[in-house]
Amino acid sequence: MAYHSRMTDSLSDMIACPKCDALHRVPLLDKGAEAKCVRCGTVLMAPRDGAMTRIVMLSLTALILMIAAVFFPFLKLSVQGLGRESSVFDAILSFSDGLMLPLSFAVAALIVVLPMMRFIALIYVFAPMALGWAPARHAKAVYKLAETVRPWAMAEIFIIGVAVALVKVAGLAQVTLGPAFWAFVGLVIVTVLKDNFMCRVTVWQTLNTRSPS
Repeated sequence: MAYHSRMTDSLSDMIACPKCDALHRVPLLDKGAEAKCVRCGTVLMAPRDGAMTRIVMLSLTALILMIAAVFFPFLKLSVQGLGRESSVFDAILSFSDGLMLPLSFAVAALIVVLPMMRFIALIYVFAPMALGWAPARHAKAVYKLAETVRPWAMAEIFIIGVAVALVKVAGLAQVTLGPAFWAFVGLVIVTVLKDNFMCRVTVWQTLNTRSPS
């Protein structure tokens, strides 16, 4: 039992490379510095000054863009003088009949619900710490949830699929892009910037350090 306790303590300051699984001891880094895997060169830690404030602002921006992207007109198709506008919300409801209902729930969850849930979770976790306060109640569990749903939040994949489909549809009808399309483009850019500012190892270190014992 004593040996098991020492092993747990010795591994508490270790980090595994997400690509090659090489173990490294967590270093003490200054803001702006990087720690890379000695085996494959993957960046393990990259703390940045003011990163938490930027993540909060970018998450809030992404949340606003998501609301606009869902309800504003996404595109308009025109064929021989006849036109039809459609939003993402309309597209979700179009699968809501009969056997297609599960597909409607899946589209809503992957494109809208999970991304919005993650943005709200990140704001909840980072906003108090960005202000210099202690982490919010259950911040660790909320951040773990945000990281768990991250691979399933597919708003970025949606816009790529739409772009591919538009190439094929453009030959059959006149396509006019609506404000929701550009909101989605902005959402993708903001999401990439947000993830670029986030150092997950540093986040966990900060949560552990500032959380009340």
